[in-house]
Amino acid sequence: MVGEGVAIGRARYTLPAGEGGVVKTTTAAALVLMLCAPSMAATGGGGDVDERYRWNLQDLYATPEEFLAARAALAARLGELEEGKGTLATSPGTLRRVLDRSYTFAKELGRLYAYAGMRSDEDTRVPENLGALQEMQQLATTFAAKTAWVAPEILAMPPGMVDRFLEQEPGLAPYAFVLKDTERQREHTLSPAEEKLLAEMGMLAAAPATVYGILANADLPFPEIVLSDGTKVRLDQAAYTKYRALPNRADRILVFREFWGTFQKFERTMGVILDAQVRRDDFYARARHYPSALAAALSASNVPEAVYHTLIQEANRALPTLHRAFALRARLLGIEDLAYHDIYPPLVPQLELTFPVEQGKALVLEAVAPLGEEYVAVTKKGFESRWIDFFPRPGKRSGAYSQGAAYEVHPYVLMNYNEDYESVSTLAHEWGHTMHSYLANATQPYPTADYSIFIAEVASTFNEALLLEKMLAKAGSDEERLFLLGSYLEGLRGTFFRQAMFAEFELNIHELAARGEALTGAKLSAIYGELLRRYHGHGQGVMRIDDLYAVEWAYIPHFYRNFYVYQYATSLAASALLAQEVLNGASGARERYLALLKAGGSRYPYELLHEAGVDLATPEPYRALVSRMNWAMDEIERIIARRQEGAAPAPARQQARP
Repeated sequence: MVGEGVAIGRARYTLPAGEGGVVKTTTAAALVLMLCAPSMAATGGGGDVDERYRWNLQDLYATPEEFLAARAALAARLGELEEGKGTLATSPGTLRRVLDRSYTFAKELGRLYAYAGMRSDEDTRVPENLGALQEMQQLATTFAAKTAWVAPEILAMPPGMVDRFLEQEPGLAPYAFVLKDTERQREHTLSPAEEKLLAEMGMLAAAPATVYGILANADLPFPEIVLSDGTKVRLDQAAYTKYRALPNRADRILVFREFWGTFQKFERTMGVILDAQVRRDDFYARARHYPSALAAALSASNVPEAVYHTLIQEANRALPTLHRAFALRARLLGIEDLAYHDIYPPLVPQLELTFPVEQGKALVLEAVAPLGEEYVAVTKKGFESRWIDFFPRPGKRSGAYSQGAAYEVHPYVLMNYNEDYESVSTLAHEWGHTMHSYLANATQPYPTADYSIFIAEVASTFNEALLLEKMLAKAGSDEERLFLLGSYLEGLRGTFFRQAMFAEFELNIHELAARGEALTGAKLSAIYGELLRRYHGHGQGVMRIDDLYAVEWAYIPHFYRNFYVYQYATSLAASALLAQEVLNGASGARERYLALLKAGGSRYPYELLHEAGVDLATPEPYRALVSRMNWAMDEIERIIARRQEGAAPAPARQQARP
């Protein structure tokens, strides 16, 4: 949201099983704290993991002591940020000096914040790390408060003065888009005193997400269960992601019952926390004179509200296609009473495919080859230079993300690699974010290097499409193709339909809060449960949804980053079209796509995609995606028919997707 400060995180997040999201980053007038990052260890996380598979944070700061010294040095310069106050209109040189100082400070702050956040994620149990991260949050909040005067003072200039300053001072060129975007948001920018007050609320505004992060990642009393083969498992979030797809249905039911039972015990507490977050969003929207929290959130990247509403409409229109996929799942798994705990097992349960980490890296390298030698070379360098923390460890943050805030260093990736296909797909996904950050950072000046959340998931899902193409080409049997096509269907379910359902839930609860209704845990479960049943065809007998599973909303941390999960679905629709052009060898397709990545935040993301040929405010991209989903199911049904007829397997190369 405009005016909440400079977004420091620049991390692109993926939750377990692709249920994640994205955190926005830098503009001169605002600060969005990196949320849900619980803690910074002097020695890193525990666990005996080969150093080759741990990220090397020494590329940022050689030692924790060097980090602390850099943080202290930056904090000592906070007073400089108010120099020039009241003088911006005196000359273009004065405006340039103020912007140079603010953005130089923000760049170093982003590097410090990235280090603190990643050290904290290595082991969320270390209390000293939480304190260090909180100190970074305080520094970031102070920075926002001390720069809150800049945007109002720019907007106080006479009309046309900024344009004249841009003509007179070439050194202002890197800030041209920022200045024009500031002008766009004139009616939502408050007085200097009001801006400072909102900025100083940064720590308080982050409280719901911070509390949720600690509770969900460190303090929930996850149970220990015994599987049918005698394996004992502590069923935390990483374990749930792994064991919810077990082939034994009784094990899956046990996993679901115990995991969601844990969240259900904290339904009231989780409800209070999410209610506070939603009211925070509503407060900022009203304070800045937006008609709704949705309008405020979309304004940050100048995305038309029609995009959000069109997505939800088209997802609901396509529910018969989703229900067809569930019916196909039931058929392949041989389950007559398909239920929610049957949603994750692979469609070919007897096929055991494992992908050791080196094989996973090699597959991603092969998959991205259509993007050219430079892209492949940087990927190889990142894989070999410890840009990635691969494996789960006790206390390590769950899920996966790409962190690109260190503008003059390189991006990093956090993984929880389980040696399954989902892990390879997640690696490809996060590497798409990483290359987006790398190319934008290398091409754009710092003020326009960061890209909008709205466009972030294009690069990640684009890479997933490349990986699927490569894997289908290498598949040696119908069973492997069934597995891959089934994984593709699951990706569409999780990234398109599931995120659209999240978006509809988020819109519903914000609208209720705006009307003054309380969001208790029980009410949130009732709202989420209705959506869960509608999307999964509970009323039509497609899939049974047990009452316990309605508490799933409490598992999704991205509801603490208001109104951006929808962008997974919109980005998937966009990337599918762009990837198909590249894979089909369309003239100039690769160059246009790489130019999109290199553009960073130099223009509005909706415009960048529109110029690339994708209009996400219209039904066409979503209907094309649904058409490809039906193509995949047609392919699966052809394979089933061949198997039933005893025909020889088809060649590995599949017919072109629509």
